[in-house]
Amino acid sequence: MSKRPSGVIAVFGAGFVWLSVGLPTLPAEAPDSGDNVSAYNLNADGSLTPIAGSPFAASSKPDSIAVDGKAKFLYVANGGGSDNVSAYRIAANGALGPVSGSPFPAGNLPSCVAVEPKARFVYVVNESGSNVSAYVIDPDGALTPVLGSPFATGTGPHDIAIDPTGRFADVTNEADNDVSAYRISSEGALTPVPGSPFAAGGFPVCATVDAKSRFVYVANQVSDNVSAYSIDSDGALRPVPGSPFAAGRGPFSIAIDSEAGFAYVVNEGDNDVSAYSIGSDGALKPVPGEPFAAGSNPHRIALDPMARFSFVVNEVSNDISVYRIRHDGVLTAIEGSPFAGGIGPYAVVVDPTGRFVYVANRGSHYPQR
Repeated sequence: MSKRPSGVIAVFGAGFVWLSVGLPTLPAEAPDSGDNVSAYNLNADGSLTPIAGSPFAASSKPDSIAVDGKAKFLYVANGGGSDNVSAYRIAANGALGPVSGSPFPAGNLPSCVAVEPKARFVYVVNESGSNVSAYVIDPDGALTPVLGSPFATGTGPHDIAIDPTGRFADVTNEADNDVSAYRISSEGALTPVPGSPFAAGGFPVCATVDAKSRFVYVANQVSDNVSAYSIDSDGALRPVPGSPFAAGRGPFSIAIDSEAGFAYVVNEGDNDVSAYSIGSDGALKPVPGEPFAAGSNPHRIALDPMARFSFVVNEVSNDISVYRIRHDGVLTAIEGSPFAGGIGPYAVVVDPTGRFVYVANRGSHYPQR
């Protein structure tokens, strides 16, 4: 969801009806056009320059984007009625070419795609289907369903975060206000861990796992905070001391610099980014000077592999805010930021080599959910 609900959530069958009170007046939706992926060269100073041939076509309403750990393939989850996954080969210059057979069928209203760290499996969260589709990545990048897929989640799943070891996956369930945790088998199947699901805040949306597989962080869009958990050896989640931690209005996505110990949260309602230092126990403490201004309706955030720069896509202002990450966690906008994006930029990823940035553009400012 790109706009936080502020009332009662009613779930009927496979879809959602939002009964909301007191929402701000929103600008008219932009025409449906430009469902695609923009590709950029990431320059040494953090600036972005479009790659030749960009943007590259996608299916209707691309919601989420991911690159495999070998920087060979890129995957896009397409909602908005297309209900599939686009797969691309990444050329040496960063250009995208469709994988044979793409797009591949997903479930009902896919909202997130993630690639297992060893580049063996792809997982797609199906928001209205209340399940996760799992695929094996073939040598050519094509997707073959895992035996037993799809796997059940809670109601209204939105995001999936996979720990860097590839052993566990965590799925946020918006309508149930909790997180489903799974063990990943050697074949890619998902099995709930003991105690799953685990309580979260109001309307949990995006989740992320730190690089050392110690902590999980979840942005709660309605309760305006971040739930933090430690990960037990069996994949179970335990709230860290002080959790949840206050954020801005409508926190949506989270990125972590595990080496330096900082977390960044995009607040859609405040058009800014909250920054925190991460304690040894996983607790979050605001960085002096935060929050840092972003564009209009910032949605997703990504860091480059060396955590030199952060990238925030702004859905309504149609641009990308780029920041240099200081040693103290402070974000400073680089020269030339924000950089022009497509229409309705919705998700962003940096490839593992740190050479390219990819942005999924929905072609309209407000998704039809």
